[in-house]
Amino acid sequence: MKIAVLQNASDEKAAQLARRLKLPLITEATEVPYVLMYLENGQGLALQQTGKKAPGPVQVDFNSAASTYRRTKGGGELLVKAVGGDKQHRPTVFDATAGLGRDSFVLASWGYPVTLFERSPVIAELLQDGLQRGLQSDDLDVVETVSRMQLKPGDSQAFLHQANGSDLPDVIYLDPMFPLSKKSALVKKEMQAFHHVVGKEVDDVDELMAAALAHAIYRVVVKRPLKAELLAGKKPSYSLKGKAVRFDVYVLKAY
Repeated sequence: MKIAVLQNASDEKAAQLARRLKLPLITEATEVPYVLMYLENGQGLALQQTGKKAPGPVQVDFNSAASTYRRTKGGGELLVKAVGGDKQHRPTVFDATAGLGRDSFVLASWGYPVTLFERSPVIAELLQDGLQRGLQSDDLDVVETVSRMQLKPGDSQAFLHQANGSDLPDVIYLDPMFPLSKKSALVKKEMQAFHHVVGKEVDDVDELMAAALAHAIYRVVVKRPLKAELLAGKKPSYSLKGKAVRFDVYVLKAY
């Protein structure tokens, strides 16, 4: 058993979550490496590693200081430049590997309508919880940003193969799971959780890339570690490089 839902007192939400995810419901985190739990004082759903020296919880919080910085001062210019469009026409974006939704949040803060796909039921629950709390924020800018984000739990590749023309996005964004990093405690904490819950980088990433190239209308954007190999061996139209990551841009048609 890798993960369970931790129930505090008689929290019915936890019981409902356990039933939804078909996970064990426990009252003491003693036998599993990770638990899903609702934090006190309405602070939302979190994924918590157990044990004495475990780091803090992993959750989606668009009201956090980090999210505020990311929205107001944290840039995102390279990602926005990679996705393209202009202020009069913000293309629709499918984030096909949404994770905790951070890049989608950046795009939405710049005015892009974003549909987020997450096929891990556990991560999708964290994301849905964060989106719901974001819509209830006292910060109207957060509410406006999150209102541009729509979650579709499930496999993006399956959706693309079934979608018709009107359902297809202008841009498909891919951010396959990075290898674990030792440079950042925060990244390491979250990536450890992802690797535990989701597993290592998906083994069908080549097929996902092919589906994205076949179904995006204008372009596909892929986020990679700066020195990583090309995704599926596909050479991009061009790349935009930052200090630690790059965005490979596959132009299919001019805007």
